[in-house]
Amino acid sequence: MPIQDLHDVERRYEELTYKMSAPEAAADANAYAQMMRDYKELTPLMEEYRRCRRLEQEQQEAQQLLQQEADPAFTAMVQQELCEIARNLAQSRENLKLLLLPKDADDEKSVILEIRAGAGGEEAALFAHSLWRMYTMYAAKQGWRCETVSENTTELGGTKEIVFSVEGDSVYSRLKFESGVHRVQRVPETETQGRIHTSTVTVAVMPEAEEVEFELNPKDLRIDTFRSSGAGGQHINKTSSAIRVTHLPTGTVVECQDQRSQRENKERALKVLRSRLLQQKQDAYDEAYNAQRQSQVGSGDRSEKIRTYNFPQDRVTDHRIGLTLRNLQGVLDGDLDRVIEPLILADREEKLKQNHEDTP
Repeated sequence: MPIQDLHDVERRYEELTYKMSAPEAAADANAYAQMMRDYKELTPLMEEYRRCRRLEQEQQEAQQLLQQEADPAFTAMVQQELCEIARNLAQSRENLKLLLLPKDADDEKSVILEIRAGAGGEEAALFAHSLWRMYTMYAAKQGWRCETVSENTTELGGTKEIVFSVEGDSVYSRLKFESGVHRVQRVPETETQGRIHTSTVTVAVMPEAEEVEFELNPKDLRIDTFRSSGAGGQHINKTSSAIRVTHLPTGTVVECQDQRSQRENKERALKVLRSRLLQQKQDAYDEAYNAQRQSQVGSGDRSEKIRTYNFPQDRVTDHRIGLTLRNLQGVLDGDLDRVIEPLILADREEKLKQNHEDTP
């Protein structure tokens, strides 16, 4: 959408503001919630648009002053002000271009996040647990809610595999760049000679799929119940509350045993299954699309190393954008915006560049 056409969007924004302030607006909770989402989405765009218009008005007024005033000192001051306005106006227009870029349709969704230990045995499992802790601490800072679906732990406190949901506003928009292989380099506590070991952990981030987006055919499902193998007290150990769902056409299997009832475990398992199948469908589309365009960033393979956590050097390096940060422990304690914000910015710049190339 051209910047000059934003007055139509502004009119819609003002209508939303008026409707939300009406006494009867809250009568329909669903309609009001949708208006709130639309208002929240449009607010950054409208704030920048109005700033841009204000700067254009200031520029016009300053140019008129130059034509009317003959005093050299005053003229110099106005010219200096014009230069500052021009810089701010150029930045504002660039910001608007970024805000007008098409958004990922899944950006507003919650996610299913899966972490699995890769190469490195127990050391990989211990780091998988560290990544789970990092994401849950980051989620807490964002006001999101995390709930475990399934977990496979080791005797030393590591995590072979954990699947959990992260629910909140715009979760996928901030966590979608976390998918891939995370590499850790450090001296394990069990290493007697001080040698640095390299281990890997895989992370998969999938937007949570709604039933309307991916409908499961009951005939394609095999649902088994079994006793939970984890801690949970007498109730969990004596009843077959754990659920295993197998999607027969693809062989995809999801287990859930974290909840106390079969019903809750089944609902969570189906939620994860739906998200996995939708992600598989999207991956297949992306692969075909990239092959058709013959252009990829890196190899496009999920197994490609995306980030390294180097403990001896106290650094975190994201290999996709060449970003290196210090204070590794701070990142692992949930200060993840230091990594995520540059990734979001790089993604926007790449989209803006692509948009220019695609525009005739």
